[in-house]
Amino acid sequence: MAPENIWVIDDDKSIRWVLERALSRAGMDVTTFESADDALLALKQSQPEVLISDIRMPGTDGFTFLKDMQTEYPDIPVIIMTAHSDLDSTVSAYQGGAFEYLAKPFDINDVVDLAKRACEEYRSKTIVEEPEITIEKKDIIGSSTAIQDVFRTIGRLSKSSISVLITGESGTGKELIAKALHAHSPRSDKTFIAINTAAIPKDLLESELFGHEKGAFTGATALRKGRFEQADGGTLFLDEIGDMPAELQTRLLRVLADGEFYRIGGRLPVKVNVRIIAATHQNLAKHVKEGLFREDLYHRLNVIRIHSPSLRERPEDIPELLQHFLQQSAAELQVDIKTATPEVIDYIKSLKWSGNVRQLENTARWLTVMASTREIQIEDLPPELLSSEKSTEAKNWEQALAQYAKHCLDNNTLPLLDHITPVYERTMITTALTKTAGKKAEAAELLGMGRNTLTRKIKELKIDEYK
Repeated sequence: MAPENIWVIDDDKSIRWVLERALSRAGMDVTTFESADDALLALKQSQPEVLISDIRMPGTDGFTFLKDMQTEYPDIPVIIMTAHSDLDSTVSAYQGGAFEYLAKPFDINDVVDLAKRACEEYRSKTIVEEPEITIEKKDIIGSSTAIQDVFRTIGRLSKSSISVLITGESGTGKELIAKALHAHSPRSDKTFIAINTAAIPKDLLESELFGHEKGAFTGATALRKGRFEQADGGTLFLDEIGDMPAELQTRLLRVLADGEFYRIGGRLPVKVNVRIIAATHQNLAKHVKEGLFREDLYHRLNVIRIHSPSLRERPEDIPELLQHFLQQSAAELQVDIKTATPEVIDYIKSLKWSGNVRQLENTARWLTVMASTREIQIEDLPPELLSSEKSTEAKNWEQALAQYAKHCLDNNTLPLLDHITPVYERTMITTALTKTAGKKAEAAELLGMGRNTLTRKIKELKIDEYK
């Protein structure tokens, strides 16, 4: 079989060289171009099996080139790559007909495997043309690998109305993902309805979802359409689906299976066409095993699963997210935008952020109001974040002591205890005296020793400033 014929388009010479070398080593026939315009001219003479193109280039950009390819050469797979990735460009790439979307930096082995797969698709003639959709709204912020996976899935689902289950910790932005799925779907011009099933009392949830007829129960003074009817033709987002009562799980399953339901007190079925996107922070598979969640409903919802990554899984996105929230808060409060120092950025990237993106957003609001200057310092951070720093320091002192002891042993500073014990005692005593502003009686009490013992130790350890 003839070698795969690959064209690479990138204005960066080093990228062209790396890709040409890697693809050639894999036995492929590679041709490189500095611009999309050069490639378009060459296409009039011959065509490759696969094209790998950058987005941002002088002259014709990658998206325009992709559009031209879909018009003139729709059967040729185009792999789009960029160093400036976000949800908009990811979805636009897929909707523009891209075979795949790669965010730089990428693993060169992945590019080789992807090029081979694209060639196989080309040779088997299974490329499906998809029309271009213009995306105007930026939904989710980030460029980490974890969030890029989310972007790709949204892009691949952008022509589908299939059910999706979003999993992830609280505060990770599951509703944002649901809104993005709706915004980049064939239902984008219809209604998006969100309901938190855990936030509504059990007795009211059925009416909230399915509505009721006039006179169905005490207080039902008029017909009320439920969320399913309100979302007809569009998308219904069921947040915290794991908390849905068992009897409502049964009703939901029937709606998914039959596309119809009865209002409370109703005698005639109501037909709806609704896409369901569900979300949970719980382990639904475990709930199924424990009999807390219907297995058939779980499989109905879990057609496609998207994991909403925690902030711990994407620390490289924290600086961009923080600046976004600071700008947002400043606009809301009509004040100057504040920025964080590099030290603050490094520190907050090291935190665990148990509240995830929601906690970071609230922190940005705090800083916008409470930071004394436009440049945010460590001491400006909320107390609970600073206490995390103290906790980390407290956990690390033993490790630091162990490292110092090893240093002493490596340098033959022996006997070890005779060397370290005075250093340790001097540190404890000096810290206590500093705390009490030199008052020995109070320092002795803090240290758990008598005043005379403290005075003797100060003399023995030559702590001159407190003699």
